[in-house]
Amino acid sequence: MKTLPLKVFGIIVLLILLWSLAPFGTVPAGHRGVMTTFGSPSDQVLSEGIHFRIPLAQKLNLVNVSIQKGEGDGDAASRDLQTVHTRVALNYHVLPQGTVSVFRDLGNEPGTRIILPAVQEAVKAVTARFTAEELVAKRTDVRDQIVAQLRERLGRHGIVVDEFSIVNFNFSKSFNDAIEAKTTAEQLKLKAERDLQRIEVEAKQRVAQARAEAESLAVQRQQVTPELIRLREMENQRMAIEKWDGKLPNVAGGAVPFINVK
Repeated sequence: MKTLPLKVFGIIVLLILLWSLAPFGTVPAGHRGVMTTFGSPSDQVLSEGIHFRIPLAQKLNLVNVSIQKGEGDGDAASRDLQTVHTRVALNYHVLPQGTVSVFRDLGNEPGTRIILPAVQEAVKAVTARFTAEELVAKRTDVRDQIVAQLRERLGRHGIVVDEFSIVNFNFSKSFNDAIEAKTTAEQLKLKAERDLQRIEVEAKQRVAQARAEAESLAVQRQQVTPELIRLREMENQRMAIEKWDGKLPNVAGGAVPFINVK
């Protein structure tokens, strides 16, 4: 194997030396910088851009201040001692003025050092205030109480909670079966109540109809008089005479009816 020419080797060594001794550092967008001198962090927060540093003595450390997302899940117990498996999502960011605190106190690892434990503790504390059914029915209240605890605790470390969401609640199989049975019973109860209301309405309609018919007959009976009956008989006789064609009915095997010609 051929060795590199001395000249090429010298250039490579020079480039490495220049890179390690570079008297400047760059803070990219969405970050802030903390300068350390022999490992000791400065209290000054460096904004985005190029910053001078003393080669070998100082190092530019970057802290992410853009919005970040974290997801996690865990088990907790409700007020009625039901096991609840909760999955949550959190959006957060580091305040620029809290950059030094996050770098120095949290080792530039806020997610594992403070955020994850805080979320787990807040979820367990708030979940214990509600029954399993209330966790589902009052989901918004549960979320708001968790967010309040997180903002109070994380704010002390220069971390802002932007959004918090309860992705899902999962319960034990026995509890899910009980909820399903209760839902079915409530649906059957509602159906029975609707059927009873329909039957009552139909019965009232029939009673009203019968009452109306009885009242109508009563009115008709009150209006019937002997004169009205005689008038109806005369009208029927007149209508019968008008319809008669003058011919006598033919009776087979019988005698001709007697007619008085006087």
